[in-house]
Amino acid sequence: MKKLCYIVRVVTVAPLMALVMLLVLQFQTPRTLGGVPNFILLSACLVVLPLLAYPLQPAIKPFRQKGREGQRTLALIFAVSGYFIGCLFAAILGAPRDVWFILLSYMISGALVALFNKVIRFKASGHACGISGPFLLLVYFGQTIGYAGFAVLVLVWLASLHMKRHTTAQFAVGALIPFAALAALLLIFSLF
Repeated sequence: MKKLCYIVRVVTVAPLMALVMLLVLQFQTPRTLGGVPNFILLSACLVVLPLLAYPLQPAIKPFRQKGREGQRTLALIFAVSGYFIGCLFAAILGAPRDVWFILLSYMISGALVALFNKVIRFKASGHACGISGPFLLLVYFGQTIGYAGFAVLVLVWLASLHMKRHTTAQFAVGALIPFAALAALLLIFSLF
C-alpha cells in the first residue's frame, strides 16, 4: 500500500499536473495559449524549472542535508522563480490575457503557499495546491476534464494521509489556495 501511495504522489507532483493542463489547453483550445511559443514558455516555467528542484537538491549545499523539508523548500523556490521568469517573458513577448491569467494564478498561489508555510508556520500542502490549481484553471477555461481533478485530489489526499505527509487541514488549505487566487484574479481583471 505504501508503494502505491508513493506512486500516486510522484505522478501527481505539481509540475506534472501543470503539464496535463497545458497539454489539454494546447490540444483542445489552442487559442487560449495563443500558439506554440506560449506553450513552450509556460512548459519551461511551470513544468521544467520546478521539476529541476528534485534532481538538483543533492547538488545544492544548503538543501543537501535537509531531507524532505529541504526538498519542499527548494521546490517552492524553483517554482516561484519559474512564475517570475514566466511573467518577465510574458511581458517581453506581449503574451495574451489567458497566458497572463495562468501565470498570475500560479504566482498568487505560490505566494500564498509560501505565506502559510514560512510566515504563518502552517504547512499548507503545496502538492494539493499544485493539483487543485491546474484543474481549476481547466474548468475556468471551459474544459470539463478539469472536474476530474476532484477525483485526483481525493486519491492524493488518501495517499498523503497514509504516508503521513499532511493532515486533512493542511491538505484542505493547500487545495483551497488556488480558489482564492482565482477569485483575486477575477476581481483584478474585472477592474482593468
